[in-house]
Amino acid sequence: MTRALTVAVQMDPIESINIDADSTFALMLAAQARGHALFHYEVRHLALSEGVLKPGAPRQDRLRALVRPVTVQRTRGDHFRFGEARLLDLGTTDVILMRQDPPFDMAYITATHMLEHVHRDDGRGGPLVVNNPAAVRNAPEKLLVTHFPELMPPTMVTWDIEAIRGFRATHKDIVVKPLFGNGGAGVFLIRHDDPNLNALLEMHFARSREPLMIQRYEPAVRLGDKRIILINGAPAGAINRVPAQGEARSNMHVGGRPEASTLTARDREICAAIGPTLKRQGLIFVGIDVIGDWLTEINVTSPTGLQEIARFDGTDLAARIWDVIEARIGG
Repeated sequence: MTRALTVAVQMDPIESINIDADSTFALMLAAQARGHALFHYEVRHLALSEGVLKPGAPRQDRLRALVRPVTVQRTRGDHFRFGEARLLDLGTTDVILMRQDPPFDMAYITATHMLEHVHRDDGRGGPLVVNNPAAVRNAPEKLLVTHFPELMPPTMVTWDIEAIRGFRATHKDIVVKPLFGNGGAGVFLIRHDDPNLNALLEMHFARSREPLMIQRYEPAVRLGDKRIILINGAPAGAINRVPAQGEARSNMHVGGRPEASTLTARDREICAAIGPTLKRQGLIFVGIDVIGDWLTEINVTSPTGLQEIARFDGTDLAARIWDVIEARIGG
């Protein structure tokens, strides 16, 4: 890549990120090191205007955001510097990193629709949005994985309380997950004899119209829940996340301990099965979760793990992601 790119980063407030763990921060550092210009904005700063200037004229779509030029540095308490805020036509940028965290709700879905107005797969004539907003919208992490049933443990997605009871009767210990949550929030291990299942289901469905995902509990999670990063459909690195004592969830947000890890033959089999689909859909940066021999989630919204992998094995996956982005855009 010979030219500097204009990169708009759609993310949560940069003030509150953990610079030692945040993958978006790693991507920003890598982009800045290559001479790319960074602009930060939050979803609430987006505005889509459309229409025609006069009857018969071509329709004009314009997606703008109130952005601030930003530089980043790995200094705790002083990790970013903002320039003066201004309106930016996002259609004039080269790359948009869609990196705000879930929940994957209607606000998130609306943002993907808005970004789709400017996204171009090859980055020519408009920005390359990473990941492809239409693919993200059509591939929520706990549903995309269901297209690969041969790789999954027994799983059910349903509103039907009787069906959930029947699933537990068959598979004994189960894990109950909100379909569009993140970071382990609202995930419960329910043992085969736990009397709280009905109360939990009643509480969820009293508050939400969304179904639940139910999976057979895999005891192998005590040894860790492996996060594998795929870049452009190819496995690039992994870490193991071990649950804290007394905790069924391995997410680092809730105290999971990262450990060095390598890919097993089964991991590579899983990646080979899903990789072509991810690449075809423009999902450049993806994190999958594997427990034992089973694929449990495909994370496409705002995957994490880049910094942990870099610390354990020295692999700079952020740079490799930019290699793919720059090759896609050309120049």
